[in-house]
Amino acid sequence: MKNKLANLSALLLLSPLGLLAQDNKHLTLEEIIHMAANQSVEAKTADTKILGRQLEVESAKSKQLPDAKLSGQYMAMTTPNVNLKLALGDGGSAPDIAANQLWLGQASVSMPIYTGGRIKGGIDIAKDVLKAEEWNAVASKEQLAMRAVNLYLSLYKAQQTNLLIAENIKQSEQRVSDFKAMLDNGLIARNDLLKAELQLSNYQVSLQEAQKNIKVLNYQLANFLKIDEDTQLDQINLGEVNGLDLGLKASYETAKTVRSDVKSMESQRLVAEDQLKVTKAATLPTVSATAGYNAFGLQKVVTVTNAAMVGVGISYDIGSLYKNKREVNVVKNRIKQIDENLELLNDRVKVQVQQANESYMLAQKQDVVYRQALDQAVENYRITKDKYDNGIADTDDLLTADVQQLQSKINLAISKANTIEKYYDLLLANGSLNIK
Repeated sequence: MKNKLANLSALLLLSPLGLLAQDNKHLTLEEIIHMAANQSVEAKTADTKILGRQLEVESAKSKQLPDAKLSGQYMAMTTPNVNLKLALGDGGSAPDIAANQLWLGQASVSMPIYTGGRIKGGIDIAKDVLKAEEWNAVASKEQLAMRAVNLYLSLYKAQQTNLLIAENIKQSEQRVSDFKAMLDNGLIARNDLLKAELQLSNYQVSLQEAQKNIKVLNYQLANFLKIDEDTQLDQINLGEVNGLDLGLKASYETAKTVRSDVKSMESQRLVAEDQLKVTKAATLPTVSATAGYNAFGLQKVVTVTNAAMVGVGISYDIGSLYKNKREVNVVKNRIKQIDENLELLNDRVKVQVQQANESYMLAQKQDVVYRQALDQAVENYRITKDKYDNGIADTDDLLTADVQQLQSKINLAISKANTIEKYYDLLLANGSLNIK
């Protein structure tokens, strides 16, 4: 008998139990998923990273625009010796000029015409980095959603266990009361009353532990969703969970083409391919159209204005012809590493899909068994109770049947949550978890 009670206490302590929450805020599983993917700190961080990548795309596009510069200088000088080499018209000597001020003004515009694909490649890199970041954000939010699902279902298990223990405590209290009356009338031994009181005490200890744990779970979920931490979530009803397809089966062929983590890795490969093109383009010359305007003056000596110019500029880094090969090899090696990582990821996806399918089917089979076990436990308690009332069974038999009945009810409640949890694990593995 003590072993049975000890096993029950261990089950309650190891289960994610908690205190029955007050009716304050009602949240469905779909709402929990949406809030986790949008309101949690990690979700907002993922969105901020996407915004940063979008700004990088705009920055890369700005390189297509012309460069324009304005500059001006004014300088005071010591009086220099000025020796004009130009011959004067009348053959006289140059006058003594005190030229101690100089000013310069310049405006220039440069428009890239041909860059060997560097600018376009830079834009492509920024766009593919943005795509990879977007897929990373989806993958992160899917994990956040599953974390919220796990907390939510753990809270449900806790609430259900709490209700079942509370219900059994009422029955145990009535049994203790009846046993006291029977003891007073000499119908049972005092040892039988002590056994009933011990069982009641164990139930009460388990209930206290459950109430402590559910407070922890409630707080964790509220903190994770960034709602008021004092919010008490009301009794969860898993009957509100819609669209549970008991025949759903994940497919590796589907998962490897739609999963966000795979998409992110593929985008990273595109980034490396774009980087390879840009690196190879370093051996090509650049051509740009230039235009400018200059003006300068030296006090009492010369003033130049309207010195406008237009032309074409060419730049060619000869050293890149023998230096660039090493850079190309570095990028090629990076592509090879990504290909190997992508292969490893596909292997993990295959394993996850197979495991998710098996776990979901097992959860459904266990749910059927737990339902049968509950029917058996209820009937066993009814028969044992009849036997006890007729003096055929003893107190140990009655209390053992009661523990078995409670444990069967808890197992079934937990099994319902496990089936839903494995269903969402299956959606995640298949790449079809909806976080909108």
